[in-house]
Amino acid sequence: MSASLPLRDVQLPASPSWWPPAPGWLMLIALILLVLVIVAAVAWRRRRRRQQWLRLFDQEIAAVTGEPSELAAIASLLRRAARQARPGSEALRDDAWWQYVDPNDTLPAAQRNLLAEGAYRPHVDAAAVADVRAWARARYLALLQERRR
Repeated sequence: MSASLPLRDVQLPASPSWWPPAPGWLMLIALILLVLVIVAAVAWRRRRRRQQWLRLFDQEIAAVTGEPSELAAIASLLRRAARQARPGSEALRDDAWWQYVDPNDTLPAAQRNLLAEGAYRPHVDAAAVADVRAWARARYLALLQERRR
């Protein structure tokens, strides 16, 4: 070999740029975005449906006048929600009904009696009805959400 050969140093190619990413990364990003959109859509639908149920509950209660009729409307709404959650449960009576509607005994006995018998009383304490209404609103929503599981 002769020393007159024109040799140069090895030139490394430029490192690849980060943009545009490889097709695999693009598919992974698209998949993650798709999953996020689906999760957001499902959460939005559940929230909207829950708001509709609560609005229906509030409209039914607002349509009646007087505490006894309000208690009757609350009992009717709970029966309706129970029927939608588990068909045939609206026919339950006494202890079986309370075991289904309030399985954890979160409603005190006095309020339970008020809900059961208050519609037949001539006068009912408005504060006690407000407590029953708050419990029933939460339980109504829980019963309707059971239906979707």
